[in-house]
Amino acid sequence: MNATQQTANQLLASLGVRNVLGFFLVLARITPLFIVAPLFSSRQIPARARTIVALAIALGLYPLAIAGQTLPDGVVPIVGLVVKELLVGLAFALCIAVLFAAIDTAGALLDFMVGFAFGATVDPMTGNNSAVLTRVYTLVAIAIFIAINGDAWLIQGLSRTFDLVPLSAFPDFASIGEGVVATFTTIFASAVQVAAPVIIACVLTDAGFGVVSRVVPQMNVFAVGFPVKVLVGLLVVAASLPFVGGWISDQLTVSVSQALDTVRMG
Repeated sequence: MNATQQTANQLLASLGVRNVLGFFLVLARITPLFIVAPLFSSRQIPARARTIVALAIALGLYPLAIAGQTLPDGVVPIVGLVVKELLVGLAFALCIAVLFAAIDTAGALLDFMVGFAFGATVDPMTGNNSAVLTRVYTLVAIAIFIAINGDAWLIQGLSRTFDLVPLSAFPDFASIGEGVVATFTTIFASAVQVAAPVIIACVLTDAGFGVVSRVVPQMNVFAVGFPVKVLVGLLVVAASLPFVGGWISDQLTVSVSQALDTVRMG
């Protein structure tokens, strides 16, 4: 035990307490990104790989984060800074996760409208039960996120938070809470924007079969209407996916901007 403690003390002396403390504070702000943010928190990525990536990002960002900062020596102030870093990182990650929450909500709405909600299965990306269109929209969103270098945008946005909220400063947590809540209130509106073409097509299809059932009452509308509604829904989904891709690309920029505005010091 003495040999291990002596080795640790030598390592701290060689690296510098300030550098080690700055590294762990930066790591604390990065950690929520790998818990709730899209792609970074995916269960398809092994936990060991996510840990290595988080350590690598922290190692690259901490020299910039500690530049010109005066870090405390006491245990209580250090614990306070760690908690603050976790909260700031969580606020940033939650604002980004809202984008994919809107995509999932849009897929769930469409599954309900088209009739695929009865066939819910486990989504490998999130581990939750989801139906066909929810999984399709989630996979398309992930593919677009990777194609437009969304991961690089998130890392760049996260690095900007160290300018807005330095390591040694405390933000207005009430303002951060209000910003996160305001961002979450946009989920349903964004989901309706994504799903609107398919919802309108399904409503018009139902209205059309309602008219047909009045004109030809002997027709079994439920037997004929369900496959037609599925066909119409899939055709409109296929036609609208390119526009959904453009929406995701634009909304990612907005989400990063909203995340930075949320963590900005009051």
